[in-house]
Amino acid sequence: MAKIGIVGAAGYTGGELLRILVNHPDVHLTCILSNSQAGKLISDVHTDLLGSTHLRFSKDLTPVDVLFLCSGHGESKKFLAANDIPWHTKIIDLSTDFRDESEGFVYGLAEFQKEKIKSATKIANPGCFATSIELALLPLAAAGLITEDVHVSAITGSTGAGQSLSPTSHFSWRNNNVSVYKTFTHQHLAEIKQTLGTKKAIHFIPYRGNFSRGIMANVYTPYSGTQDQAEKLFEDFYANSPFVFLSPEAVDVKQVVNTNKCFLHLQVQEGQILISSVIDNLIKGASGQAVQNMNLMLGWEEDLGLKLKSIGF
Repeated sequence: MAKIGIVGAAGYTGGELLRILVNHPDVHLTCILSNSQAGKLISDVHTDLLGSTHLRFSKDLTPVDVLFLCSGHGESKKFLAANDIPWHTKIIDLSTDFRDESEGFVYGLAEFQKEKIKSATKIANPGCFATSIELALLPLAAAGLITEDVHVSAITGSTGAGQSLSPTSHFSWRNNNVSVYKTFTHQHLAEIKQTLGTKKAIHFIPYRGNFSRGIMANVYTPYSGTQDQAEKLFEDFYANSPFVFLSPEAVDVKQVVNTNKCFLHLQVQEGQILISSVIDNLIKGASGQAVQNMNLMLGWEEDLGLKLKSIGF
C-alpha cells in the first residue's frame, strides 16, 4: 500500500483526488493538508465523503510515498522551497508551476510520453484545456500533419475557475449565461505548443459555460486526407491508451463527466478536419490524470482505481 499525501486538499482538485483515492485498492491516505480547514473532518468539507473516511485535515506534513500538490498556481514552488521533501517521495503537481518541465519535472500527459512518466519522480500534471486540446491534436502532430494554423473553440464548466469566488463564478452570473475570456492569450497555450512541437499558431477562444463540470473543445485545421485515413490515424495512435476513445457519432460532455475518459469525434470536410474532444475538467483534466500518472510511476496498471462511471443523466 502506498502512503499518500495531498496538499491543498480542501479545494476542487483535492476533493476529486480524495473521492478517487478513498476507493483506490492500493493506496492509504495518511496526510491530508489544508491550512484553512486543519482539524476538521474531511467529510465536513467534502460532505459527499460522509461514511467514506474518518480522516481529518492537518497542517503537518508526514512522510509519504506520493505527494500531490493541489494548491493554487505559484503555491507549489513556495511549498517545495519551504519543506524538506525526502528524495524518494514522488511528487505530482497539479498547478502550472512546472509544466515547462523545469526543476526535474516531467510533463504528465501519458498519451504523449508514457515511458518517460514511468521513470519520473516528479510530474507536472497538464492543464484541463491543454489536455482536451492536446489529445485532439497529438495524432496529427506526430504524423507531421499540422501544416497550417489551428483554430480552437472550447468551453468549460464553472469548476474550471477553482473554488475561490470571483464575479464570474457566482451562480447568478453564470446561470443562463455564456462568455469568452482570455481570447488568444490563455495560459495553457504555452504547454500546448510545447507538447505538440508546432510552430504554427493556435488561435484559442475559451468560453465560460453555465454548467458545473466538463470541457468540450472543437479544434480544426486544414487536412488533405480522407475521413477513413483520419480515423485510422487516430485509432492507431491511441491503440494503447485506455482512456481515449474515438466515437463515430458526435460527442457530448455528459458522456465523460465523472470519468477519466476523453472521447474524440472526427469530421473531414472541404479540406478541413474538425476534432471534437470532451473530458471532465476535474478528472481527466486534473485529479484523475494525476492518479493515472501515479499508477504509471509506481508500476501499476494505468487504469487502476479509475474505472469510473459517467453520470448518464
